[in-house]
Amino acid sequence: MEYEEKQYLGYNKFNLFIRLFIAFGSFLSYFVSDSDDETANLFLIIGLAILVISLMSFFVLHLKTQVQDNSLIIDGFWTTRKIKIDLRNIKKAEIVQYSKILFNRPVYNLHMRGKVKFFTHGNLAVELTDNDGLIYRIGSQRFEELNSLINEKIIN
Repeated sequence: MEYEEKQYLGYNKFNLFIRLFIAFGSFLSYFVSDSDDETANLFLIIGLAILVISLMSFFVLHLKTQVQDNSLIIDGFWTTRKIKIDLRNIKKAEIVQYSKILFNRPVYNLHMRGKVKFFTHGNLAVELTDNDGLIYRIGSQRFEELNSLINEKIIN
């Protein structure tokens, strides 16, 4: 195996922001409400549960990217299919900004507007264009290493 990268769901800014916002609202409701009320304790329990679930999501694998021989293998979690891209059919690989939006949802094998997207977290991605014109946009934390390895495979 020449390259391997694992990306976990907990690091996605969009989901992390939402979970922390809801937990903050629960804690705020707990401190504002009467301490004798039973629902105040429920707000505390909900806030703590959201924080525990958020911490557990840092260990849930969302995307695993591997380069083996002349293929790029992208594997997701649980019910997702393994995607194998033959690098001999790739004509161009370049580093691009994943999106102009600050908060992006994690996606796996999303076909949208002529592009196939794989993303968990980060701002930059490696964009591959195959001989048929199909574009693969793969979000990565080690985008420079992935891009140079794929370009090396394309040339050879």
